[in-house]
Amino acid sequence: MDRRTLLAAGLSLAAAPALDAQTTAASAAAERLPLWPGRPPGGEGLAVEDAFVLRNPGGSPDDIAWTHLAAPYLKVTRAARPDGRAVLMIPGGGYARIAVGRAPSDLARMYAARGVSAFELLYRLPHDGWKDGPDAPLQDAQRAMRLIRARGPAWGIDPARVMAIGFSAGGHLVGHLGERAAAATYTPVDAADRLPARPQAVGMFFPVVTMGADAHMPSRRELLGPTPTDAQLDAYSLERHVPATMPPTALFHNADDASVRFANSLAMFAGLQAAKIPSELMIAEKGGHGPRLIDADGRRHVWFDLLDTFAARHGWHA
Repeated sequence: MDRRTLLAAGLSLAAAPALDAQTTAASAAAERLPLWPGRPPGGEGLAVEDAFVLRNPGGSPDDIAWTHLAAPYLKVTRAARPDGRAVLMIPGGGYARIAVGRAPSDLARMYAARGVSAFELLYRLPHDGWKDGPDAPLQDAQRAMRLIRARGPAWGIDPARVMAIGFSAGGHLVGHLGERAAAATYTPVDAADRLPARPQAVGMFFPVVTMGADAHMPSRRELLGPTPTDAQLDAYSLERHVPATMPPTALFHNADDASVRFANSLAMFAGLQAAKIPSELMIAEKGGHGPRLIDADGRRHVWFDLLDTFAARHGWHA
């Protein structure tokens, strides 16, 4: 994966100035919430240690990407004045890295400034040898949704109003979460695991979707290995397995994306429509892979206005 793709895969592509006073206050409220009370599922005998690289040598010391993660967690940016909504945010990195820093991303701070508590997921990577391989990230995403719902009432969050969004390979993971929210991918560990993992709505931004002809090959290789079976290629091609229980889903892509072809979003939209899932698709003329989502003046990309309107139609707003 080249540097440009890695930079584009994260939730925030460049440091923006504080959006406003409330946003700055929200950034100071970030917390780290471990996903699992002990060892993550399938970690017996592993000796994984956290490791990261600078995405831009000489730049911000928090402009990093995690290449190994031993203990997945949620980075929490609570809204100072919560309106009941929450969003699970899943960064990308081609399943080789997790392109997100330790501090709240600009996007998380933007949501918190608008009353939405934001949870950024740092998930396990298949190349670290977890027993369940390509399902290890899904286990973390399911557990994250359940923890948000379990902790939500104490933080002013309505457990029924939790949306999930993902970017690039994180878009694949959030789509996988939507499709397999009810799947028993791990043994329950506490009371939180009695709660549902299905998001109220899903947003997929320039997502990896298919493992077929239009696959993003680096993501496919990291997720499934160098010689995946036909059964694996089918199972992890999201467009082929959209269930009737899939949450309402909105897709966003750029036509000139040279890393993850927009055919991925087209295929997913076709699968959603075939399954009669409420869905929308926005393909912009230009922007490449991972356009700047928060402008230097603090304004959010128009995609978030479209997503907000879509999610509101499906109950995300009170």
